[in-house]
Amino acid sequence: MAEKVLNAIVVQRIEISPNLIKLRIVPDGWELPEFKPGQYGTLGVPGTYPRIETATEEESPPKDLDKFVMRAYSIASSSKKREFLEFYIGLVHSGSLSPRILKLKVGDRLFLGPKFKGMFTLSQVPEDFNAVLIATGTGVAPYMSMIRTEVAQKLNRKLAVFHGAYHTVDLGYHSELSTLADMSDDFIYIPTLSHAKEEVMPWHGEEGFVQKLWEDGHLEKEWGIKPSHENTHVFLCGNPFMIKDMTALLESEGFVRHTKKEHGQFHIEQYYVKLD
Repeated sequence: MAEKVLNAIVVQRIEISPNLIKLRIVPDGWELPEFKPGQYGTLGVPGTYPRIETATEEESPPKDLDKFVMRAYSIASSSKKREFLEFYIGLVHSGSLSPRILKLKVGDRLFLGPKFKGMFTLSQVPEDFNAVLIATGTGVAPYMSMIRTEVAQKLNRKLAVFHGAYHTVDLGYHSELSTLADMSDDFIYIPTLSHAKEEVMPWHGEEGFVQKLWEDGHLEKEWGIKPSHENTHVFLCGNPFMIKDMTALLESEGFVRHTKKEHGQFHIEQYYVKLD
């Protein structure tokens, strides 16, 4: 196996909050391969890299600091223009990688895996089916790649994003998604806050957990049709409790989980629950 090297460079670091960033990186000396919106890449840094000061004690420190700490992160940028890759990364205080990633500055080097993977893509959805993308926190990242690619073209289906977060500061793509929703009759964006009462400015949007948006029938009101396993595919990425609740809801309505062995109508991004 080839030795891993620091083969990519940070070109932009957009701080959403002290614990949440958008990181844009470019390969150094090699071309980005094609990828499908929704796929993920591998990021890594040496264990010798410092951790951000706001992180807590590392739960599982690297045994060999010279080796790379690596994790998979969904790509948030469009697959059409591959000038850079964007990743949406939140801090897991006791983690090994995210506290080091959040410490990176423009010009710093890191490892980017040369191959992108994953089946969590809209290519799994028949053209005559609508799609609902449900996320919590940074789980919205793969959807941004899908949306930036799909909405830039003429949509041939109805597309909706439900995004759940604690506070407005955690809705890192709120402005972009709201603008895209205003521009497209076929795209809907509904954010919801679970801690809306803690907001400094009054929040006039939806409140509660994101799965409540499905239970309350928002799509039927917006689309004029009830989403079902006969006309809609659902994607789930984020908090494992949300995924568990949504899985139960969808299965009770006749949706089947999509796997390599069975073509179903709802899709789960598994790796997200393992990220730090």
